[in-house]
Amino acid sequence: MKKILLLVPIAIVLLAIGCQNKSKISQTTPLESFTDSLFQISVDSAQIAGASILIHQNGKTLVKKAYGYASLELLAPVPSNGVFEIGSVTKQFTAAAILKLVEANKLSLDDDFTKYLKFDTKGKRVTINHLLNHTSGIPSYTSMDEFFEKLYLRVLPRDSLVRLVESKDFMFEPGEALIYNNSAYFFLGLIIEKVTGLTYEEFLKDTFFVPLGMDNTSYCSISEVTKNKVYGYGYTPDGLKQKGYQNHNWPYAAGSLCSTTEDLITWMTALHQGKVLSEPLYKSLITPGQLKDGSKLQYAMALGNFSDFGNHRIGHGGAINGFLTDTRYYPEEDLYMICLVNTTGPKGASFFTDAITWELLEKELPEGKKLDFNTKLLEGKYRGAVRGSDNFTIEVKSILNGLTVKSERDDKADTLKTYIGNNTWADDNTRIIIKNNEYRFVNPSSYYILKKEIE
Repeated sequence: MKKILLLVPIAIVLLAIGCQNKSKISQTTPLESFTDSLFQISVDSAQIAGASILIHQNGKTLVKKAYGYASLELLAPVPSNGVFEIGSVTKQFTAAAILKLVEANKLSLDDDFTKYLKFDTKGKRVTINHLLNHTSGIPSYTSMDEFFEKLYLRVLPRDSLVRLVESKDFMFEPGEALIYNNSAYFFLGLIIEKVTGLTYEEFLKDTFFVPLGMDNTSYCSISEVTKNKVYGYGYTPDGLKQKGYQNHNWPYAAGSLCSTTEDLITWMTALHQGKVLSEPLYKSLITPGQLKDGSKLQYAMALGNFSDFGNHRIGHGGAINGFLTDTRYYPEEDLYMICLVNTTGPKGASFFTDAITWELLEKELPEGKKLDFNTKLLEGKYRGAVRGSDNFTIEVKSILNGLTVKSERDDKADTLKTYIGNNTWADDNTRIIIKNNEYRFVNPSSYYILKKEIE
């Protein structure tokens, strides 16, 4: 009789647990199920070590989850509020900090940056605005072999990097192209320190992190113990490996912040809801400018602002040893996405945010048009500055109903995809324009202009 009485409460407990599990299953949304599958497959196949994702819309969090491992060695899972290195997502904090100084009348976007930082521009006028939107023409130190050979592993005064960049030629005249540039944001960090008398980290903490309650965002450290810190890895065909050494003396204001999905949604919603900058300065931050010739850019100040297959998108990614990040905001849908991945490799943060985006939004593909001119007229070699090279060559050849393009970095030629009229081809969110003896490569973070070699 006693045994029967004991079994009754056990049965009740098991029934209650079963009901709870069924409730949890029934509460899982189709979006969560899709997200779970998307990430778990990548973790199980060892393409990534781990990741955090946050999807937020109309004031509600739709998904906030962590997957995989913060430490493969310890098999420690990524915590719900894991701290990741966010790479170039740092830049939007730097840009906002500069605009705060504009708001305080401590500098102007039209100021020559050498007013605040000693640098020989070789007679060229380079404004703070040029630095913010990558149109300065100053070469990026992360494209210099000399930086990696002489500075990368060492902790030296930051002026040593300024002097290295100063010794190099400009890639183009200020305002004539957009080539993504880490030197520019490094310089902006030094300008912030010069104007405020504070370190870059102190100014961001006092101006943004503390007021917004971003308690888990800071300047990355390779020595301090950080709660919930996630470790970085790199994908190889032979398995995941530990990331390479990262000296955070150098990414600095271009890429040295660490944060969480929770803190980043706090930042993004505050920024886009007018709680960080005044309306005019917010517009300055998110509005793309134009080149000297009037060509419109898709990059503003540390934020791309463009049509993502028919959907208005504002955002930026980040990449640093062992970590890939993507942040995006779709204003018309009031939709935010933040993805942090602790693995560099083929499945970066944007792989996941792209998949989730098109699960939620309609993807409008560009409408192809019939070629209406003789493509033979466009054949030839085009040469100019691109990211990583100031003398890059692309060869264009005519084929039946199209063109092929082969760069000096490619083993074989690619066929240009969708012709959309006016000598322009669409390739995802990139546009290639070939006319007037120029080859223009345009996307949310680039505007390259290569000139045709006339024989």
